[in-house]
Amino acid sequence: MKNYNYDEFSSNTYDLDNFYGPEVGKKAPNFSLSNIASEVVNLLDFTGEFLVLELGSITCPLFQGRREGMSDLVGLFPNVSFSVLYVREAHPGSNIPSHKSLEGKISCARNLNKDGEKRSILIDDINGSAHNGYGGYPNAVFIINRNGCVVFRSDWNSVPATKAALTRLLSGKPANNKSYFLPVKPTIAIKTLKRSGKGAAKDFFMGLPTLIWKNVIKRNVLLFLNVEKGIPPDAKC
Repeated sequence: MKNYNYDEFSSNTYDLDNFYGPEVGKKAPNFSLSNIASEVVNLLDFTGEFLVLELGSITCPLFQGRREGMSDLVGLFPNVSFSVLYVREAHPGSNIPSHKSLEGKISCARNLNKDGEKRSILIDDINGSAHNGYGGYPNAVFIINRNGCVVFRSDWNSVPATKAALTRLLSGKPANNKSYFLPVKPTIAIKTLKRSGKGAAKDFFMGLPTLIWKNVIKRNVLLFLNVEKGIPPDAKC
């Protein structure tokens, strides 16, 4: 992707009308990634009954706002594997700029680990191959079964929806619950953007009206009117 690691955020970077991540019932793409020890690992090498894969970065307010809730899920579902796919910086700034090398990206992921992240952290390559393979949004979430099949997805992670999906899947039911976009607390957004440094907040607030219209209003209304279809937890694809 041209200019994948952008220096300034713009809502135009994302196609907020169409999410192209793998659909429910489709095979989850596998990728060779790095962990925080700089070792090569495969995305789909997991031991739990399911893998919950969340996309994120330390400069993404939405991701940061979900972390506490997602950490709670790790304790609630001990037989499920949880991983973070570390992608490009959503809101780069003077303190945490866009990635210029894989080493720099791994360094940011290590800072996430130092912040107390409980899930395994998988680092995408510098060009965002896995990120783009999973739709390219900054905070999407996927649940993948042992057959490598996507059994739940949401273009924007919602902890209550992800919890409900896991509860249904582990009880043998399709995860056909809806995942509405939930804004992050302003205090978390401000803290995240301040940590990123000069430029991050300005770019964020310039794009905020579009984000509110596309996600909070348009997306949620369309989701409300839509009928979600699920597949069996042990589906093959």
